[in-house]
Amino acid sequence: MRILVTGAKGQLGVELLAVLGHGHDVIGVDLPELDITTPETARAVAETRPSWVVHAAAWTDVDGCERDPQQAALVNTEGTRRVAAACRTVGAGLVYLSTDYVFDGRKGAPYLETDPVAPLSAYGRSKVGGEEVVRAVAPRWAIVRTAWLFGASGKNFVKTMVEKGAAGGPLRVVDDQVGSPTYARDLAKAIAELLSRDLTGTYHVTNAGSCSWHAFACAILKEVGMAHVPVTPMRTAELGRPAPRPAFSVLANHAWAAAGLRPLRPWPDALVSMLAAWKTTQDLPRLRNR
Repeated sequence: MRILVTGAKGQLGVELLAVLGHGHDVIGVDLPELDITTPETARAVAETRPSWVVHAAAWTDVDGCERDPQQAALVNTEGTRRVAAACRTVGAGLVYLSTDYVFDGRKGAPYLETDPVAPLSAYGRSKVGGEEVVRAVAPRWAIVRTAWLFGASGKNFVKTMVEKGAAGGPLRVVDDQVGSPTYARDLAKAIAELLSRDLTGTYHVTNAGSCSWHAFACAILKEVGMAHVPVTPMRTAELGRPAPRPAFSVLANHAWAAAGLRPLRPWPDALVSMLAAWKTTQDLPRLRNR
C-alpha cells in the first residue's frame, strides 16, 4: 500500500515514516517541498497516487494561532481542504490528526468521540474546521484526536523539562490542566493499525491514564534521576498566555475499544520508552548516573 505522510519532519511524522515503512511504500513530504496553503498542494498529493494520506502537517503553536487566527485557519482548515480535495481526486483515504483542543474542558469527565466540540482557542477552531472539511470532502476518512504529544524527535514538553532540570531548575509548572500524555511512536503504531484494518470514523487515541502538567513534569524528572529538582505548581492564569486552554481534556478512547483494538499502554511506561529512544540520539542532556 502506498501511503503519503504530510508533516513528515515533525515528531509524529518521523515516527510514522519509521513505523509505516515496514511493509508499505511510504512517501514523506513537508516544507519546503509541500506547502499545504498553496494551490499546488492538490497536484503534488495526487501525483504520488497514494492509497492513503496521513495528514500530520499543521500549525500547532497554540499561542501563535491565537495571535494570527487567519493564518491558523489558512494552514489547519484550508490546507486540510486542499489535501482532502486531492484525496477525492485520486480516491485516496485520509487520516487527519486532530486534537483535544476541540473541546472546552468543562465536561469534568473524559470526552467521547460523540461529544459536541466547543473549542476555546483559534487553534482549536482551526482544527475543528479541518475535521469538518475532512468529513465533507474526503472520499473515506479517519479522524484521530490525540493529546499532549511527546517523542524522541522534535520539541516537546518532556524534552523541555529534562533540559531545564539538567540546568538545575527550579521549575514552575501548571497544575490546573489535566490530559493524557501520548508517545508519538505509540500513536504512529495505532495509526498503522487503523490503516491495516481500513477503519474509518472518528477516534480518540492517547496513551492510557491522565495527569496534570505538573504531575507529568515530576514523573519526567524522577525517571531521569532528577527528582531533587524543585517543581512548584502554578495556575494557568499566572502564565498570561494569549490562548485559553481546556482545563480537563482527557480523551476516552471509546471508539478505539469498540473497534476491538487494544488500548495503548499507560503513559508512564511510554515515557520510559521515549527517554530510552531519545538517549540513543545522543542529544539527551547529561544526566546523573542512575
